[in-house]
Amino acid sequence: MPIPASSKPINRFSMREEVYNTLLGWIMEGELRPGEKILDKDLAEKMGVSRTPVREALRRLEDKELVESSANRWTRVAEISIDEAEKIYPILWTMEELAVAQAIENLTEIDFKRMEAINNTLDKALNDGDPVTASQADAQFHDIYIERSNNHFLINILQDLKIRHRRVEVTYFEGSACAKDSVAEHRLILKALRSGDLARIQSMICSNWQNSLGRLKSIEPKTNINNLTISLHPKT
Repeated sequence: MPIPASSKPINRFSMREEVYNTLLGWIMEGELRPGEKILDKDLAEKMGVSRTPVREALRRLEDKELVESSANRWTRVAEISIDEAEKIYPILWTMEELAVAQAIENLTEIDFKRMEAINNTLDKALNDGDPVTASQADAQFHDIYIERSNNHFLINILQDLKIRHRRVEVTYFEGSACAKDSVAEHRLILKALRSGDLARIQSMICSNWQNSLGRLKSIEPKTNINNLTISLHPKT
């Protein structure tokens, strides 16, 4: 089982969380691909920890349906399909509509300027053909009003869903399904936020997600998951 070259020894003072977050990051960013078998012994050796925190992390990831196992036979990264996007996106836009309703009284001009700057980063990344930065900027734009909801239950649910959303993008579209239209859609959301018109804000957020789903479905996948031959290479 190949291990990402960028891995580093784990700090023992926060071992369990570091092991978990490292594995979560590798799965979410496609370092460990859907269907790839994983060995706790190899992971433990590479991270410089015992097998116990690795096994604990794998159990937590299995609870989130990111890892699957067959008793005493194998453990592997859970498969993923494009059908997941059709199920996840409607939940995401519905919950973001709720988040913005709770955030609207808390948002300030500072938040709006941050969103504007992030959207400019998204625009540049798309022009530069940088899908990873584009995807990160797209998520950060939405995260501002989600965080300003001050509802940690809602924030945690959205974070979990966006892990699965990220996996779809990485698996099928090399990191991002963003298009130039996303930049214009974000500007409309920002304009609505500044106006304080909640119904319009929610409509713009819903449209942005619906259009994103349409773009996902219209782009030819980079990976055919049904015929996937697992090969993990360090990212450069």
